Parts: sequence; C-alpha cells; structure tokens
Amino acid sequence: MEKSFNSDLFGLGNKKIDGAIFDLDGVIVDTAKYHYLAWKRLAAELGFYFSEDHNERLKGVSRTRSLEILLEVGGVIMTDDQKNEAATRKNSWYVEYLYTLDEKALLPGTKEYLLRLRGSGIKIALGSASKNSPLILERLKITDMFDAVIDGNSVSKAKPDPEVFLKGAESIGVKPEHCAVFEDALAGIEAARAGGMYAIAVGKAEQLPGADRYIVSLADML
Repeated sequence: MEKSFNSDLFGLGNKKIDGAIFDLDGVIVDTAKYHYLAWKRLAAELGFYFSEDHNERLKGVSRTRSLEILLEVGGVIMTDDQKNEAATRKNSWYVEYLYTLDEKALLPGTKEYLLRLRGSGIKIALGSASKNSPLILERLKITDMFDAVIDGNSVSKAKPDPEVFLKGAESIGVKPEHCAVFEDALAGIEAARAGGMYAIAVGKAEQLPGADRYIVSLADML
C-alpha cells in the first residue's frame, strides 16, 4: 500500500503528498521590503517616485518584468543595455540589504514546519523566481533543509508558467500530482495549478483565488 500523508501535515485531507515546494519571498522570509527599497532608490535616480501601491504590481514576477513595470510607472524609456545596467544596479543594492538578514528574519513557523516535513520523509524543494536564493538561504541558515533549489538561475520562464515547480518536482523525484506548493502570489498559485499540483496560499482567498488551502503563515501548519 502506498504511503499517504493526510491533514496532519498539509491540511488537504487524505491526499498522497510526497513533496513540498516552497516559494521564498513572502512564504519563508519577507524580503519584499528590501526589493521595494532598491526599486524605490532606482526610481528616485530616474527622477520619479515609486510608491508601495506601485510595488504591489511587482509581486511574484521576474526581475526583468519588474523593471519594465517600474519604467512604465515613471514613463521612462530605456535601451536594452540601459535596462541591463539599471537591473544590475538595483540588484546590487538589494544584495547589500540581504547581508543584514539572519535567522530572526524567518517568518513564523518556517523552521519548525520544515523540520517536521523532513522528519516525516517529505522531500522539500525551493521554487522561487529570485536569483539570490542561495545567498538568502545561507543567511537564514536553512540551506540544508532543502533537497533541491530551483530559482531564477535555473529557469527561463516566469510564473505563472509552471516551469519552476515542475523542475522542482523532478529534482526531488516526486510526481507533480503528489506535490504541494506554498505560495503568496497569484502568479505562483496559477503556476502550481497549471503544473497539476496542490496550492497552499499564504494569504487571503480574495487576493489569491484558486488555491486548495489558505494560511496566514507556516505557523498554521504546525
């Protein structure tokens, strides 16, 4: 008989789930404030104000698309070379902020839940658009809790394309239909569903429709 993991671990009823795939920003750690500070700094250099409301449009999308949205907000036109330089400059500021991270930055319940999954034999992967995932995991001291890390350095298609999650499932040797994805962005929920996986949303149903379960943080999984 196949091993089945029930609501004790995922709260999804008596589903067979052998793998968990986690988004990074907003699920494991909140680095959104650092992204915002860096984008806001870039906008200021370009001569316009980038508000927190504007920043909401960047949630869950790639760095390239984020820059395009910022330039749309400011009405700024750049060549491809200028875009590359601007994105590199923004990222260097963001990385500076990341070096202030430590274990205290983990969102509630994260370490405890990861340890519980590992103790139950669940395979764990990271599925994030962030190209800085290795540094962030290192700063948080949780690198060894992941069996695989699939991030912006490993994929060519951004969420809602399911590539990052499908690669995550493949990397841990688990079929997509036996994986649960933890996400806080609509594009991520859509990517999980497109990949045939269960979606657990960190957020509210009105902002993240289509998920199989809703939680405030990973502390709700304990």
